[in-house]
Amino acid sequence: MKTPTYASSDQEAPPVICDIPFNAPEPFSLEMLAVECRAELLRIGHWWHNNVVLSEGFAGEVTHAGEVKAGAPRGVILATRLLWFYSEAALYLSVDEDRNVWRNTAQDLYRYIIARFVDEKHGGVFWEVSASGRVLNSRKQIYAQAFAVYAFSAYYRLMGDKKTLDLTLDIFGLIELHGLDPVNGGYYEAFTQDWSALDDLRLSKKDLNSAKTMNTHLHLLESYTGLYSASQNADVKCALVSLIQCYSKNFPFAGNRHLKMFMDLTWQDESDDYSYGHDIESSWLLWEAILAVDDPSLFDQGRDLVLQLVESCEQEGIEDDGSLIDAYSIRKQCKIEDRVWWVQAEAMVGFFNAYEITRDPSHLNVVYGLWQFLKKEIIDNPRGEWRWMEKKDPNGKNYYTAGFWKGPYHNGRALIEICRRINKATLPD
Repeated sequence: MKTPTYASSDQEAPPVICDIPFNAPEPFSLEMLAVECRAELLRIGHWWHNNVVLSEGFAGEVTHAGEVKAGAPRGVILATRLLWFYSEAALYLSVDEDRNVWRNTAQDLYRYIIARFVDEKHGGVFWEVSASGRVLNSRKQIYAQAFAVYAFSAYYRLMGDKKTLDLTLDIFGLIELHGLDPVNGGYYEAFTQDWSALDDLRLSKKDLNSAKTMNTHLHLLESYTGLYSASQNADVKCALVSLIQCYSKNFPFAGNRHLKMFMDLTWQDESDDYSYGHDIESSWLLWEAILAVDDPSLFDQGRDLVLQLVESCEQEGIEDDGSLIDAYSIRKQCKIEDRVWWVQAEAMVGFFNAYEITRDPSHLNVVYGLWQFLKKEIIDNPRGEWRWMEKKDPNGKNYYTAGFWKGPYHNGRALIEICRRINKATLPD
C-alpha cells in the first residue's frame, strides 16, 4: 500500500521538540509522550483485567466509587470493546511479558461472546444479556454488529483462526443484506432479532429516533477498515469504498466544517447539535479507511475534509486548559462545555494524524495540551481507570468507571495509536 505524501519531498524531518503554549515545565518530546502513553496503556490494561474481567465474562458495571455492581447486565458493546482492546494490546505488545496474559484474556472474552451474544438462529449479536447469560434484549442494532466485526477482526489478526474470520464475514454479510439502504444509500439503524423492522431505532435514550446516524456509520467505517485490513476480502473493500463515499457526501454540513449527527431516510438533517468528539474521531478514522483501500481518487477530497474537521475542532472546541469540549447545541446556540474522557482520547489521535498529514507542529502542541489535561483531570490514578468526566465534574456526570458504554476502547486505542505513530515518526530512515 502506498501512503500519499503531501509535504514537499525536500522537507526536513519533523521536529521532535515543539513549542508548547500550556506553560509546560519542560520541553515536550515525542519520546517522552510515547513512554508515558505506553506506561498508561499497561496500567489501564491491568486495571480492567483485575477489576472487570472475570473467569467467565466480565462485570457489567463498576461504579465511580470503584464498587462492582452485583448482577448488572452485560452489554455487547462493552463485551466487544473489551475483546477488541485485549486483542489489539496483545498484538501491540508483541514480546512484552503481558502479551500472553492479555492474549489469554482475549481468548476467554471471545469464547464468552460466542456463547452468550452470538445468535445461532438468526445471526449477528444480541444487544444485552443478564449476569447469568440469559438474553434480555435481542434487538439487532447495526452499531453493535459493527463492533462485533471490529472486535472479531482484531481477534482474528491475533489468533489466525479461520472460524473467527468466517464468523466475522458472516456478520458483515448480514449487515450488507439487511442494513444497507438499496435506494438512498447508507445503512439503517436497528432491527428485531430476526431482522424485521423496528419502530424505535434509538441507540440510547438520549438519541433521536432517526433512520440514519453518523455514529453508526462511523463505527461501520472503522469496523470495515479493520475487517478489510485483516482479510483483504474484495467484497469488504467494495463496501468500504462505498461507505467512505457515502460518509464524505452525506454527513458534512455545507460550509461549517462539522458533521451532521441524525438524518432521515433521504438524508435530510434532523440534528440538534454537532459533536466535536465525533468530528475529530471521524477525521482520523476516515483517513485510516482511505489509506486502507489505497484508492488515489479518494485522497484529495478526503484530506480536505479531514483537515477541515480538525481545524474547526481546534478553532472552536479547544479550551485554554488544553481540553476539547463535548459539543455545540444548534437548537440552543451554545457550547456544551463538558470534558468527556473519550473526546480527549480521540482528539489526541485526530490531531496527531493531522500532524502526520501536514507536518505542522502546531498540531502536536494540541496533542500535548490534551495529554496534560488528561493527566490532570481525567486519569484517575487512585482508582485505576479514567474518569467519565473531568475531576471537578460540575454537573455530576461521572456515571461509572466501567459499564455498558465505557470500556478500554477509546482510551486504550488512543494510547496504542499514539505509541505506534511516534515510533513510526522517530524511526531512522
